[in-house]
Amino acid sequence: MTTLFNCLQPAQKFRISIGDIARMLKIPQHLIVRVECWTYVVFVHRRDVGGQFISYRKLEQWKNAVACQIQKCSAIPQLQKLWLAIIKDYRKYKKQYEKGSRQFLRKIRLQRRDTLRQQPISSPLEYP
Repeated sequence: MTTLFNCLQPAQKFRISIGDIARMLKIPQHLIVRVECWTYVVFVHRRDVGGQFISYRKLEQWKNAVACQIQKCSAIPQLQKLWLAIIKDYRKYKKQYEKGSRQFLRKIRLQRRDTLRQQPISSPLEYP
């Protein structure tokens, strides 16, 4: 898995409800028997079609977790390193991302970059 995936650890950190999955799949909740968060994918047991695997990258939680990581960056080099990891992950798993995710994340990154550029550079403390 990619650096970004390892950083986010979706199987351990994401809280995914049946309602979340039903909205994403655009099906009624009653068609979902159970949802299991596996290491690399979400397994959905459905009454109508049986088992179905879903990439974490398709979930709203993924996009929000990546945006949160962007907003946590405290310096431009850290932001650049994270952005490179995001782009690398996106290029490798492009089909697993929801449409519009890259543009959303790009907007968040640019906002964070502008905020970091506006912050004054702290100088070392001077003692009398």
